[in-house]
Amino acid sequence: MTSYSRIVSSVLAPLSVALLAAAVPSLSHLYAHDWPQWRGPQRDGVSLEPGLLKEWPAAGPKLVWQIQDAGSGYSTPAVVGDRIYLLGNEGLDNEFVRALAVADGKPVWTTRVGRVGNPDQQPKFPAARSTPTVDGAQLFALGSDGDLVSLETATGKLRWQKSLRTDFGGKPGIWAYSESPLVDGEAVVVSPGGADATMVALNKNTGEVIWKAALPGASQAAYASAVVVEIGGIRQYVQVVEKGLVGLDAKTGRLLWTYDGAVSRFKANIPSPLVHGGVVYTAGAGTGGGLVKLKVVEGVVTTETVAFSPKLPTAIGGSVAVGDYFYGTTGQALVCADFATGSVKWEDRALGTASLLYADGRLYLHGENGEVGLVEPSTEGYRPKGRFTPPNGPKHSNEMEKSWAYPVVAGGRLYLRDHGSLWSYDVKSAN
Repeated sequence: MTSYSRIVSSVLAPLSVALLAAAVPSLSHLYAHDWPQWRGPQRDGVSLEPGLLKEWPAAGPKLVWQIQDAGSGYSTPAVVGDRIYLLGNEGLDNEFVRALAVADGKPVWTTRVGRVGNPDQQPKFPAARSTPTVDGAQLFALGSDGDLVSLETATGKLRWQKSLRTDFGGKPGIWAYSESPLVDGEAVVVSPGGADATMVALNKNTGEVIWKAALPGASQAAYASAVVVEIGGIRQYVQVVEKGLVGLDAKTGRLLWTYDGAVSRFKANIPSPLVHGGVVYTAGAGTGGGLVKLKVVEGVVTTETVAFSPKLPTAIGGSVAVGDYFYGTTGQALVCADFATGSVKWEDRALGTASLLYADGRLYLHGENGEVGLVEPSTEGYRPKGRFTPPNGPKHSNEMEKSWAYPVVAGGRLYLRDHGSLWSYDVKSAN
């Protein structure tokens, strides 16, 4: 077991957070307070950090700093040690990865990745989208036009680069590439989409192809990010593509199973899969959410639909599991649902549609309306513990654009992104 795995195990055990065995991607040199990639250490929206505020003052937690020149985009930060890493763009010709100092938000280095992808999309939200994945001395970032880069975390120096469009015949969806690269052992996994390489695994040190998977129907890429699942001795990558949820053998890229019961009718397959106790939750806007149980019978992965409902969380902001229940938002309300049955325990308007994370016994909500909330998770009903609106937020380019970036908790700080604005709040408890 790696040192990182020991840290994860020691922290999660007392929290009684149920996870599939050995499903943690192999990111090196990380600690419990780091947020090294999309949706945190295990890609499930859970922070491992203890000692956080249980309730906020009326005006919200203490603002440490705010910057307004982070660049446009919807990328959430990755935070490791004393550095913050995010994608942004200035205009349509300059999309970049930027490293900032945790102490004050000042830039450390900036490296151009490429152009902004699909600028003529409808509705139009062209901007940087994905979150960098930090793996020790290197990080991986995917630009919205399909430019995949490996950079040195210390300097931003380019190590290698691939184009999902030209190198793999990739076909992004309407709103360009939004996926955050998955690092698992020696592999970095991304989803170009298209007939030749719907998903690929590359050597993280060289960029050389380990395997390419051409999935049936030549699906376009969707907007979710893959997660690792290991069950019955079979390690697999679970991802959402244009035509639904898929599971691929991690070693070979062989397709193991599919599920198309929760494909968005708006072609907006956005929330990443959520895994809990051998069950995968997936959702599509305008359609509903589905729970799929994975089983291994004589070395073959089989699926069973546990539940499907249009009342389950489907919003861009994803869902998180707490115990045997999960929380997420619909188009207008926060929902608590049972992971075993899919039954909805309660719903409340709360902040409306929001993105979520869970840390130290609390849910953190970043509303699409810009508001931020702290909620005690409970199967009995909505229990708010604080609410505020960050100051001096940006003006959105059109009335359909919202505050879509997910919140991040790392090192006792809450980070909120809304285009060029990035806020850092102190949420560490004084006790």
